[in-house]
Amino acid sequence: MNKKMMNLGKQPSVIREIFEYSNKRKSEIGADKVYDFSLGNPSIPAPALVDDTIKELASSGDSVALHGYTSAQGAMPVRTQIAKNITKRFGVEASAQNIYITCGAAASLTSTLKAVCNDGDEVILLAPFFPEYSVFCENAGAKTQVVLGVGDNFAPDFDTLSKVINKNTAAIIVNSPNNPTGAIIPQSDIEKLAALLKQKSEEFGRTIYIVADEPYRELTYGADVPYIPSLYDNTIVCYSYSKSLSLPGERIGYVFVSPRCECSDDLFAAICGAARSMGYVCAPSLMQRVIAKCDGMTSDISLYDKNRTLLYNSLTEIGYSAVKPEGAFYLFMKSLEEDANAFCERAKKYELLLVPADSFGAKGYVRISYCVDYDTIKNSIPAFKALFEEYKG
Repeated sequence: MNKKMMNLGKQPSVIREIFEYSNKRKSEIGADKVYDFSLGNPSIPAPALVDDTIKELASSGDSVALHGYTSAQGAMPVRTQIAKNITKRFGVEASAQNIYITCGAAASLTSTLKAVCNDGDEVILLAPFFPEYSVFCENAGAKTQVVLGVGDNFAPDFDTLSKVINKNTAAIIVNSPNNPTGAIIPQSDIEKLAALLKQKSEEFGRTIYIVADEPYRELTYGADVPYIPSLYDNTIVCYSYSKSLSLPGERIGYVFVSPRCECSDDLFAAICGAARSMGYVCAPSLMQRVIAKCDGMTSDISLYDKNRTLLYNSLTEIGYSAVKPEGAFYLFMKSLEEDANAFCERAKKYELLLVPADSFGAKGYVRISYCVDYDTIKNSIPAFKALFEEYKG
């Protein structure tokens, strides 16, 4: 057997481990007594049109076509509709030939990284970052270079970036709104990054891509999210409907290769080949038809905003320090001791299940996923206060 894969399988993600611990505790003491902030699992329902579309399709009488294979890269009418919406919403030229429909953002990212990386290449990760990026890069044969953000909201560190980019740099992953901080990179910083990458691409004689991981694009609370393909030519967008439409279990998303990319046709072919090599062909047919009708819609995120406000205000009033999230549904909070793992273990005494951020590339912090019931947050505040008081004596 492949020992590397065996070891990977024996070391599940910290997030999933806490989620399984949560299920165990809920069965022991009751779900209402466990404050599980581990998993980014949307807690608000999908827009009504999603369910209505599924019902309509299921009762259409065309079951064979509905559940049959589509083209490997996705049904042409669906890809065409997504491309039209990209052009309409962001003013960026797009066509069906730029769209590859995938089984969620994970398939989008793994296919893209495998397409742009050769063995020994490097991918830059802006920390804090989603831990699975490291696994995806390794699968693509690439090494990772981690660049920790600066300031209260972990903004890109351009001084370090300028030093880290080298002749082996194939790509940089940009995740905005960010998991785990909820921060949004402003347009001025994206423009600065674009200029730096263009300069470095010319210096080293190779294309350096921005891989824009955008599952949280629609989950914002007033701040604008720049559309990176309009600011940097060599951009590949990896998108998922898991968060915007509250469909994480349906595993549906897409890759958009900007037509402005150098050799964009060959790049798209490389993504098709990478997806083929891993068996990521023909995303779920039913869900392809659903997103064709619901692309651009968003669940009622005002409920997340309500959770965000209560959680952030309550924790900062107690005395905790946290990044105020502008998007997504995560709060990034400073641990009350240097060892965030030890802090999270102590939090379990109060049935608070938090995620230590060591694997996110930022030690001394924890991630709190607030896509939970409002009452869960409200009822957890006394536990957070008791934990704080234990530390402060």
